[in-house]
Amino acid sequence: MVNCCGLVTVKNEPVPLKGAAVDVCVQGHVATVTSTLLYVNGEERPLEAVFVFPLPGECALCHFSAKLGDTEVVAKLQDKQKAREQYDDALSSGHQAFLLEESDQSPDVFQVNVGSLPPGESAAITLVYISELAMQADDALLFCLPAVLNPRYTPQEMDRSKMATVTSVPAGRVPYTLALSAHLSSPQPISKVESNCALEPLVYLNADKTQATVSLSSGHVFDRDVELLLYYQDAHKPTAIVEGGQDSTEPGSFMGDHVVMLSFYPEFPAAVTSSLSTCGEFIFVVDRSGSMDCRMHSGKDAKMRIESARDTLLLLLKSLPMGCFFNIYGFGSHFESFFPKSVEYKQKTVEEALKKVKGISADMDGTDILEPLKHLYSQPCIPSHPRQLFIFTDGEVGNTKQVLDLVKLNVNSHRCFSFGIGEGASTALINGLAQEGSGHAQFITGTDRMQPKVMQSLRYALQPAVKDISVDWDLPDAVSVTTLSPPLKVLFHGQRALLYAQLKGESSGNPEGSVKIQYNLLEETVKNQLGFCLKPARDTG
Repeated sequence: MVNCCGLVTVKNEPVPLKGAAVDVCVQGHVATVTSTLLYVNGEERPLEAVFVFPLPGECALCHFSAKLGDTEVVAKLQDKQKAREQYDDALSSGHQAFLLEESDQSPDVFQVNVGSLPPGESAAITLVYISELAMQADDALLFCLPAVLNPRYTPQEMDRSKMATVTSVPAGRVPYTLALSAHLSSPQPISKVESNCALEPLVYLNADKTQATVSLSSGHVFDRDVELLLYYQDAHKPTAIVEGGQDSTEPGSFMGDHVVMLSFYPEFPAAVTSSLSTCGEFIFVVDRSGSMDCRMHSGKDAKMRIESARDTLLLLLKSLPMGCFFNIYGFGSHFESFFPKSVEYKQKTVEEALKKVKGISADMDGTDILEPLKHLYSQPCIPSHPRQLFIFTDGEVGNTKQVLDLVKLNVNSHRCFSFGIGEGASTALINGLAQEGSGHAQFITGTDRMQPKVMQSLRYALQPAVKDISVDWDLPDAVSVTTLSPPLKVLFHGQRALLYAQLKGESSGNPEGSVKIQYNLLEETVKNQLGFCLKPARDTG
């Protein structure tokens, strides 16, 4: 594993990354992020270098360009092998070249190859991506700019040559600063913005407080993840945002049509939300690999990751309902369980488990999560006790795709709730486990907000999930709709669901449309209806 700072030559020698500037544009529940990275070649010879960096695993990368002097090169999307061949051909011909590619095994790892940068020259690399903001237990929306990319453990049977080289930035050795500004826009008024970093005061741009700007204080050293917590008024009210098609593209094409984003918060009856199940088989899977013996973040009072996992597990274990079943697994390069099979939750078994949890440590070497999952899925489920899987890991694995494929294959037999422990946890793995397992993901980077996050996931596991979800559109005759999002599988109380749809055609009369979402929860049928304008401003993003 490479373990040096940011940008390195192909010979693993460090190259200065002089600065990073990030512009964030938030529309409701989605952020468009523009990052510009400035490199300088201080060598006396042309430079070929590599910069590996983290992006949210669920983001959509939509632009990549490089500016050298007055010349700007905009990347084209190509087959990965073809792009690599063209990059190599350009270098062999003495031309400048840049290659951006996503890791084959984990979509939150990107690698930029900076080829043939002349001595003394600088290059500004710009990339733009779009990402949904995660909902927090206190109704905040979380924007996270990852600064840390943890080295990933790759099992021996994996082809390591196909893995992107992974860099790690040691705390206190980041040689560049970060400038970050954010423009916020929402159908609901913006209440406040909080951060784990120092911010300039929030500035409102209109009287109803639906638009605002905020930025990091100057001189911010990019040595940890930057988190912005956005609070909206009436946070649980459903909303719709329509984005206009691009004028530069042909009407009727995907980029030329309007697109609508719907955000839904199911309104569960009070009798349902207060009625928690006492049934279930709760299986806790804890990462005990060597990397869990690292600190949660670079702050002075940071806990070890294994301590945080232990505290999280203790809290969950003490909160389970009497009469359910449970078991606890630890994994590293091998795995082991507290009990041969799941046991009933009662005083004797709980006391035994609590004693063992307090003694767990990060003493199991590598991070092979695939084998314990295979073992778990081979075990028969307990009748009338739905299986709920809770996974605690720092996400340092190199076979993310294989793990997620296995969870997806077994989704009908369980739900999966994941906890990313510490800064740099793989968003692709943590979010992917929850998405494929119809559960919920949480990221724990410090002691703040840990308890509400943990209890939120447990409430989701104990509450009944909605089913028979349907979405019905009411549009003028000249307008049709194509749903872009996959069908909703599960909705929990207080959890947001985002749906995207393409609107085809233009209405000469009525500019309004509406949509109704309906689902069943126990014996209750729940309905939400929402209207939206079919004539947005053009070129809104």
